Amino acid sequence: MVDRDAGIDAGATTATDSFVSHRNLLFTVAYEMLGSAADAEDVLQETWLRWSGVDHATVRDPRAFLVRVTTRQALTRLRTLRRRKESYVGPWLPEPLLIAPDVAEDVELAESVSMAMLLVLETLAPTERAVFVLREVFALDYDEIARAVDKTPPAVRQIAHRARAHVAARRPRERVSPAEARDVLAAFGRAVETGDLTGLLDMIAPDVVLLTDGGGVVRAAVEPVVGVADVTEVLVRLGGALLRPTLVNGHPALIVRRDGRIDTVVALRLDAGLITGLYAVRNPEKLSRMDRETAVGR
Repeated sequence: MVDRDAGIDAGATTATDSFVSHRNLLFTVAYEMLGSAADAEDVLQETWLRWSGVDHATVRDPRAFLVRVTTRQALTRLRTLRRRKESYVGPWLPEPLLIAPDVAEDVELAESVSMAMLLVLETLAPTERAVFVLREVFALDYDEIARAVDKTPPAVRQIAHRARAHVAARRPRERVSPAEARDVLAAFGRAVETGDLTGLLDMIAPDVVLLTDGGGVVRAAVEPVVGVADVTEVLVRLGGALLRPTLVNGHPALIVRRDGRIDTVVALRLDAGLITGLYAVRNPEKLSRMDRETAVGR
């Protein structure tokens, strides 16, 4: 006699295990497309609901199926987010994530989730962003990407070429090793804490840009702060705060605490050994994940 309930339970367990085994990948796809961990989690929930209702016996490649569903859900949400960002107060920055230190050793993955790269991806059209992420970060073939974005493979190749050129013109000029990044961060943290203007001037590029995201909730500059003099003036105000060097999105950053709570996360962009960009996230809604690591993967 066949125990039908046991068969159903086994199937459900297999489906759950399959989803869990790909969860880090799916989260990373959604996060790189959206720049928001909260929205990425919502996309994963929608993907799970779709996955749980599928006849899994008909799914030949669970990974491809799940990535396809996640991409489509993220594209839908991305278009909604773009409308919201039009009314956002001041610069919009991605939601910062504490990521396991070993992610920084995977240079390509760390670059793909960096604040600098996510801001470059913001300048792509939604479909271009999806194609770039799936091809350049996760190395999916053109046929699979075409099914995910409802385009033909030749069209996807053209989109990928255009997106690749767009990103190449805007990404950091050279990669910085994890060791060099740690050294710069340590020196930067000491200079900020001690108010060492000479030290700051030595490590900050003349055309440095500081973006501050308060989301209209807390005080923040509503325009980019440009130039070493103005940026340094802002940084020395952090001298009285508790600063903790860390890795955010796989890259060097400072967590700024005031009165025992996280006040700001400042992520650094490095080019040729100099700090060329500073991304200060102050919006409290974007700092909720800074007390725990978020798992990402490929």
